[in-house]
Amino acid sequence: MEHFCIYPRFKDAAHFQNYWKKGNGRELKEWSGAKLSLDGFEEQSQLYFQVDELGDQIIQDFYLNQSYQQASQRLENCIRKGIEKQNDVPESVKRLFGFTEKSPDWLDRDLLNIGAETSMRVGRDALITLRDYSLMGGYDYAYLNKPLVHTGALRKGAFKRLSETLNFWVNVTRKNAMNIHDKGYESAIKTRMIHSFARYQIKKHVPNWDVKEMGEPINLWDMTATSNGFSLILLHGIKKLGNEITPKEELGVFHLWKYISYLMGVPAGALPNNAKEAVENFYRWTSVQPPADEDSVFLAQSLVNESLENPVLRFQFQRNFLNYIHVSSSKFLLDDEVFERLELPKVWNAGFIPNTLKTGNKVRQKVMSREKLIEKGDKIQQHILKQYLEKH
Repeated sequence: MEHFCIYPRFKDAAHFQNYWKKGNGRELKEWSGAKLSLDGFEEQSQLYFQVDELGDQIIQDFYLNQSYQQASQRLENCIRKGIEKQNDVPESVKRLFGFTEKSPDWLDRDLLNIGAETSMRVGRDALITLRDYSLMGGYDYAYLNKPLVHTGALRKGAFKRLSETLNFWVNVTRKNAMNIHDKGYESAIKTRMIHSFARYQIKKHVPNWDVKEMGEPINLWDMTATSNGFSLILLHGIKKLGNEITPKEELGVFHLWKYISYLMGVPAGALPNNAKEAVENFYRWTSVQPPADEDSVFLAQSLVNESLENPVLRFQFQRNFLNYIHVSSSKFLLDDEVFERLELPKVWNAGFIPNTLKTGNKVRQKVMSREKLIEKGDKIQQHILKQYLEKH
């Protein structure tokens, strides 16, 4: 593999400076106690040119000599029954399960479950934050979205992407879901293969992919940023919506996503253990990311339109109100500059929904036990997922 070097090319750009000095970046810094510095950039940035080599080898050894569906079914058997009962798989597949079936020394399963319980406890707020802050805000990073563009995700539509992402997130954030052979463990490994297969397709069909500029497709550094979207940004968003999160719960969420990302091929040493490390890593990653481009705007508009066309809801007035909820939430959770770059629509009284959610959360946390909140939040999330999957 050709060796490339990169530097923090956007460290002096307005979008980078404004985010970290005036926007959500400043809030992240103040909350986490992070020290924003480019020290360590050279070492960390090498992840931009690194990928999940084992996953890619499995695509070559296992997926390309049969249909994708056949390979996925056989892999599913390995996940659910264990690799020791599978004799007809290549060495690369055996190495994968030799890795995933061995718990790392740093893994704390009690902390994993605290992270899962926290994810369930905040109910609908988690789904709003993931959609209107993590996902929508992620579209502002132009290069991060290029694999979506080149694998045809723009044509598939936002409803399909949301259904798949919601299904993955719910599967990996239930209690004990990351136990070996369980549903979350299965989802992490399947998603790992999806990433490697997508990279294979991009390498095959996009010969002009600019590795020096955009890094490898679905590279390990971008994967750490994606993990931050599910942990750091999720926590920031639900806190902004009035949810009180304990230090132990914060650590639980980061631990959960460290393990999920580790199973998906990201080195444990590249993943944060807490908010401080996450913000410091995120700061360095954002220094190489340009702001939204035409593809970013297209993805953002597609996500906005999804609620207006959502087949889960029967009547148009319901879809219009859902759209109002999501656009209002993005307006509240995103920086104004990001909101404008993505050309999101203006709505009347945009603060009404977020402020209502904040007030409701403060009341609920006073009158309901943590156990009851977890139970209710899980039911809400499972119900919404079921609605999406039935229409998927």
